[in-house]
Amino acid sequence: DQGWRKRPSGTTWTKNGQDFDPYQDPRLITLHDSGTFIIPNNGNLTEFQGNYRCFATNKLGTAMSEEIEFIVPNIPKFPKEIIDPIEVMEGQSVILECNPPKGIPPLQIYWMTLSLQHIEQDERVSVGLNGNLYFSNAIETDSRRDYCCFAAFPRIRTIVQKTAMSVVVKSTNSLLERKPSLLTPTGKESHTYLVKGEDLQLECIAEGFPTPKVEWVKIGFHKLPERAVVESHGKLLTIEMVNEEDEGKYMCRVKNPHGEVVHYFHVSVEEVPTSNRKILKDGTISIHNAKPENSAVYQCEATNKHGTILVNANIMIMSNPENDPVGLWLHRSKTDSANSVEGERFSVYKNGSLEIHNVMKEDMGEYSCFAQNTEGKVAIAATLEVKDPTRIVDPPHDLRVLVGTTIQFSCQAEFDPSFGDDFEILWEKDGMTLNGSENARYILDDGVLEIINVSFGDQGFYVCVARTPVDQDMAVAQLSVVDVPGPPEDVVLSEHNGRSVKLQWIPGDDHNSSITKFVIEFEESQHEPGSWREMMRVPGNHHFALLNLHGHVDYRFRVSATNEVGRGRPSQATERYKTPASAPDKNPENIKIEGHLPHEMDLNWEPLSPIEHNGPGLEYKVSYRRQGTGEDWTEHMVKRHSFVVKNTPTFVLYEIKIQAKNHAGWGPDPEIITAYSGEDFPSAAPENVAIDGMNNTMVKVRWDHVHKDKLNGHLGGYRISFWRLRSLLNSKKTHGDKHTLTFSGERNHTVITGLRPFSEYSLIVMAFNSRGNGPGSHPISFQTPEGDVLSGCQHSMQCPQEIIHGGISNQGWFIGLMCAIALLTLIVLIACFVNRNKGGNYVSHVLHSDDEKPLKSSQHSLNGDLKGGDSGDSMVDYGDEDAHFNEDGSFIGEYSGRKERVSMEIKGNNQSTA
Repeated sequence: DQGWRKRPSGTTWTKNGQDFDPYQDPRLITLHDSGTFIIPNNGNLTEFQGNYRCFATNKLGTAMSEEIEFIVPNIPKFPKEIIDPIEVMEGQSVILECNPPKGIPPLQIYWMTLSLQHIEQDERVSVGLNGNLYFSNAIETDSRRDYCCFAAFPRIRTIVQKTAMSVVVKSTNSLLERKPSLLTPTGKESHTYLVKGEDLQLECIAEGFPTPKVEWVKIGFHKLPERAVVESHGKLLTIEMVNEEDEGKYMCRVKNPHGEVVHYFHVSVEEVPTSNRKILKDGTISIHNAKPENSAVYQCEATNKHGTILVNANIMIMSNPENDPVGLWLHRSKTDSANSVEGERFSVYKNGSLEIHNVMKEDMGEYSCFAQNTEGKVAIAATLEVKDPTRIVDPPHDLRVLVGTTIQFSCQAEFDPSFGDDFEILWEKDGMTLNGSENARYILDDGVLEIINVSFGDQGFYVCVARTPVDQDMAVAQLSVVDVPGPPEDVVLSEHNGRSVKLQWIPGDDHNSSITKFVIEFEESQHEPGSWREMMRVPGNHHFALLNLHGHVDYRFRVSATNEVGRGRPSQATERYKTPASAPDKNPENIKIEGHLPHEMDLNWEPLSPIEHNGPGLEYKVSYRRQGTGEDWTEHMVKRHSFVVKNTPTFVLYEIKIQAKNHAGWGPDPEIITAYSGEDFPSAAPENVAIDGMNNTMVKVRWDHVHKDKLNGHLGGYRISFWRLRSLLNSKKTHGDKHTLTFSGERNHTVITGLRPFSEYSLIVMAFNSRGNGPGSHPISFQTPEGDVLSGCQHSMQCPQEIIHGGISNQGWFIGLMCAIALLTLIVLIACFVNRNKGGNYVSHVLHSDDEKPLKSSQHSLNGDLKGGDSGDSMVDYGDEDAHFNEDGSFIGEYSGRKERVSMEIKGNNQSTA
């Protein structure tokens, strides 16, 4: 926002943008003949907090002061808190947080003891910009109970103290060395934004052992800016009063003998608000036909996100002296026309110099200056050439690639075509020029840098420089190479304690991908020598593990690391460590109990693996007793993983437990499980078997369940066996194939389908268990009702053979009737033949089945009056042909016609069930 005011006489005030009159508030002290007022400290200062501005006015205009912010600060205080002691192993890092209260800056942090002795800082111990106290690695002398953070606020003359903190450093016999990692800042990169003129402070504090050292680099430059200062034992980079030249990428590299870690800072410097006294379109005040009375003080206020600035312009309008030299500039362009130089972009100074702002292509040409005064004339000429700026339009981009791949950086630029061959693109890495490199893996062609078979040595920042004889542009890209982690180093065993041991290691290089977990493997020399098996996994930020081991095993261990790329190679194996023998830690699992014979019970279990024996002489104690009888346990010691309990009652509930034992002692108390002894055949048959007829081919069977005491085992279900005894058309007995239907579970009824009409059947029902079938019920006979023979033929597309060979075919009257029909048929055929020879016609009626398909074995009717639903008993009788049964309980009925035989199978799975 910008505003201009001309200063009149008098003074006024505003508070928070609203008019404010200090003379109307009796609590304020005002000074006569002045716009000054005083706010006395009467205990109500907070009421006057706000932003104030003064305006002074006279006949020449109005001037305003800069905005004044009046703040009444509170006394900063640390919260009252109880801080638990911090316990660490020697060599580990420690962070003591200060978290100072808010107050009026500047803030100063001091770490001292309760006796006000300063905590000494060095490469290992330092205070960060955030006020925290950092230990890169702890030593025993760091143990103390009075670490205190003091926050000082000089402007209000206040120092506050945080609750004292206690640190306990535990000594260890094996101090674990490790590569550095950053405590602050976090991540791979960060961004810092500054206003021109502010101080830049970049900080890197790392942990590791030995204590790491810090180096600073500005990317794309061979050294740090001259004004850069490195302090705090190399951990802090400071540049006072930054400007645009200080922008760019900075890198801190922290390293020790075990590796290094880097962090990149992107620094941006922005301008503060400034007034513009040049003649511009925006923010410009122009006075046309200026006269002496236009002389005044003019003010301009400019604001942006960084703040506000107010500037004064004192303009005095005076007449030009006659003897000053007068300068005239002429511009001769490419068109050879000469014109006077004028316009907003051109400024001619008192000494005759010409300044051109925002130069354009059309400004090219010859410039001539003519100047004269009373002493004489002078003329000079100059030629101006304007070139297009060199600009990178397609800069290279940061890449993160897998080791061994091929990558390309592309750098495309625009430049003035007049330079022709004088334009070039150069590539640099870490200050070294790559153009003309003898490394065959680097290929440069037309602004493209290709690197073949990328290795970790190729990591870093690559600088592309587009250069002409008059200017250049530069772009930077970072190459990061990732791979599976390197193998951990210095894998050692410590704190040996019988069957437990501490395993420690130093992580290998994470290869630019954070380690997510470590996998610990073991190998033992007795049972499976040379075979490595996984023991456990720990998070990627853990560098040790406590291992609980089996007894009587000669171990060695190794560690591998995993990151987002995959699992790396394992470390070198540790020395061997043999544990003492001990009692088994567990008992057998997956116990399986079966009763294959009525008076036996088979026990089987999963044996302990060899490494789980924990010592020599492994045996199993098998204990069992009948449940609920109060009997003592019967015990047997066995070395195998099975046992047979003999002479058991049939299907009785037992309690069983199995305990492991070796020479060192017994395993834990075993869990008691229950199971039944062996089963025997059911000893009773189902009773009250009843049959209900449903139609001439289907019946419903019902029965009572066998009592559980008679099952002699777990009920498997019921089976029904039935067979056809005879046809009711003939007293001759026949025994059809037996059918058996099986039903699992507690079922007590079913429906049998596919029976033959007008037949007698016999049926029995029996229960079964895993041992087999029990006795069958008393056979029960039943009869199916008479059915319609002709309609039966039509429906099944079969005509039973017994129609021809059945009982009524033996009757004399039937033989006579058949002879008469045959004679009559012969006469009709002769008549038809004669009539046909005379050109006559007759209609033959064919009997069809329900689905409109003709029956192969049907005869032509003598007339069309016979219906499909008529009985047909006058023509045929039921035969006594045996039925053939399928195993699933269905059967096949066989019927015969006069000329051919057709059969149909009724599948058992078409039965309907109740």
